[in-house]
Amino acid sequence: MRIGQDHYKVLGISPAASVQEIKEAYRQQAFRYHPDRNQLSLTTNEKMEEINEAYATLSDPIKRKEYDVPMGYRVLAPKFKEGSKVIVSSHSSTPFKDHVGLIESEPVKDMFRFWYKVKFSSNNMDSVNCFAEEELDEVKE
Repeated sequence: MRIGQDHYKVLGISPAASVQEIKEAYRQQAFRYHPDRNQLSLTTNEKMEEINEAYATLSDPIKRKEYDVPMGYRVLAPKFKEGSKVIVSSHSSTPFKDHVGLIESEPVKDMFRFWYKVKFSSNNMDSVNCFAEEELDEVKE
């Protein structure tokens, strides 16, 4: 990451932008500044590198959070409380993907995220695993 570069300004979006808004802004900027459309201009090539870097950071939930916290865009507060019902996100790479569980205790915080102990019950057997906040979603009842 370039020092002083604001990825949100590069893409022309607010820090509260959704994943879909980030994707749309990237597509618009990439179309506008693509070197093939601008006679291989050096300045548009540099701009395209900035756009690609901004999108790579902001489109990944973990990288985005790691970027947002030091930049002051996000206050680090836990998303879930003890006893909350959560589902492991489908983009998670664990065997518990798409399983529903309960937050067992208050989260543990590191520099960039919260970690939760999630209890899963199946066939009278319990299992507890640790997940980063980005891997969990709230269960809508």
